[in-house]
Amino acid sequence: MHSSRLPVSTQQPQPIKRQHTARYYAHRVKESLTTRLSKFICTIFLALLLVVGILTFILWLSFRPHRPRFHIHQFSVPGLNQATGFENAEITFNATARNANHNIGIYYDQMDGAVYYKDQRIGLISSLLPPFYQGPKNTTIVHGSFTGASLTVSSQRWTEFMNDRAKGTVVFRLDLTSAIRFKISTWTSKRHRVHANCDVDVGQDGLILAISKDKRCPVYFT
Repeated sequence: MHSSRLPVSTQQPQPIKRQHTARYYAHRVKESLTTRLSKFICTIFLALLLVVGILTFILWLSFRPHRPRFHIHQFSVPGLNQATGFENAEITFNATARNANHNIGIYYDQMDGAVYYKDQRIGLISSLLPPFYQGPKNTTIVHGSFTGASLTVSSQRWTEFMNDRAKGTVVFRLDLTSAIRFKISTWTSKRHRVHANCDVDVGQDGLILAISKDKRCPVYFT
């Protein structure tokens, strides 16, 4: 006997191929061009932003004020080897203030000088230098002499000098202070109080030792 069932086809239906119109392809091309243009504009913008950032950083480095540099070159205490030297005590020094900026000038108010021994002030000179302007890449000599009313050294203090001298070294500190303003083109900054602290080692002959000669002095603002 033959089965009355009809054979079932297992063949999968073929997907219907869609035919895209010219309008569809034109829209795809437009989207592609828009995406490329957006990426190009973003790339140009980021590149310009990077260039502006680099130029700004370079300008900041060029016009960022650097504090003045102070160096101590000479320092002497004549008569240090004499027991009665305090009667005509004198301390002389020679230092420099350097403006290392390339495009920035510095206005100084009057500069004062003080000398310390064991953190006790023993000398003071007001108006060591009158107000002055210091151009870029310029060095100013600062020298003075503490004597008479500007130097207070008792016989007891001189004895301390002599005791340190017997050990080989007498240590002093020279302080130079002023109020300064930075000048960039036509712009002038507010005043900054600048302090230069120069530690000085003096030998048995009363002269500055090589360890302190031409040494750069720490500088800070208040």
